[in-house]
Amino acid sequence: MITLKNINKTYDMGQASLHVLKGIDLHISEGEYVSIMGASGSGKSTLLNILGILDNYDKGEYYLNNKLIKDLSEKQAAVYRNEMIGFVFQSFNLINFKNALENVALPLYYKNISRKKRNIIAMEYLDRMGLRDWAHHMPNEMSGGQKQRVAIARAIISKPQILLADEPTGALDSVTTVEMMKVLGDLNANGLTTIIVTHERSVADETKSIIHIKDGLIENIERK
Repeated sequence: MITLKNINKTYDMGQASLHVLKGIDLHISEGEYVSIMGASGSGKSTLLNILGILDNYDKGEYYLNNKLIKDLSEKQAAVYRNEMIGFVFQSFNLINFKNALENVALPLYYKNISRKKRNIIAMEYLDRMGLRDWAHHMPNEMSGGQKQRVAIARAIISKPQILLADEPTGALDSVTTVEMMKVLGDLNANGLTTIIVTHERSVADETKSIIHIKDGLIENIERK
């Protein structure tokens, strides 16, 4: 499903440059449950952004379902993201002036699905997350765990093939973290390829493989 060959990424810092990824080789098969760990500045979030077609790479090859992902226009990149990839972030990234139902339904708006139909579908996904009764609450009326469940529902409503989660438990307490990993584990058990960036060992231990990144290179991969 995902194949990376010698992926390099350098950021121009003006008078200097920062070589973040220094030759990443990686293969992730359909249905895998993977975490990416590394110290701050190791390149793990940059790697996730490249996988999510949110950032370009300078050298190497990235194949997604055997399609070379390189030098795409923003429109082409958006099509791939909308069709194949769901995103979950530490900060939830909910729209503050929209309620839970509207936040979850938003990806379907961009697929030109009618308001009535997308709200029906969004309610089904909120129900899956145990949040039916919170459908008309605003983000500022919900706990961190509830907001992350809304974010996950929004991420999967388009039925992506891959879920990318960047520190999804970083803003949650330990009890809610366990609950959130149960949600992500269940999604993976139903066939969703899931990739999590985390600095928490307890979170990584819930996945089936742990990719350790150090100084822009894969140090080792733990498989369970």
